[in-house]
Amino acid sequence: MRILFDQATPVPLRRFLSGHSVSTAAQQGWDELRNGDLLKAAEDDGFEVLLTTDQNMQYQQNLSTRKIAIVVLGKGNWPLIEPHVQLVVAAVNAAAPGTFAEVDIPFA
Repeated sequence: MRILFDQATPVPLRRFLSGHSVSTAAQQGWDELRNGDLLKAAEDDGFEVLLTTDQNMQYQQNLSTRKIAIVVLGKGNWPLIEPHVQLVVAAVNAAAPGTFAEVDIPFA
């Protein structure tokens, strides 16, 4: 599966998504794109999942016509995410086109 990390997505998460192809918005040259434009660019380039910390994206985008899935991290701080990384991996693995999933990251 091709996964795109949005700007604030912690890069260390990449190593837990082995078996997937992971790129960042910055690597793609899309670090200036926002929301709808980023989703369109990602879809046009064949990405299947956008991993983001933007909790408002669910309310800003109509996913019914999208080919990309959105997985939102409840927190963007890597030390908080790391102990719960399997929740993120499970959400990514379950992602389907046009779906939205939020991964709730508990505090410590």
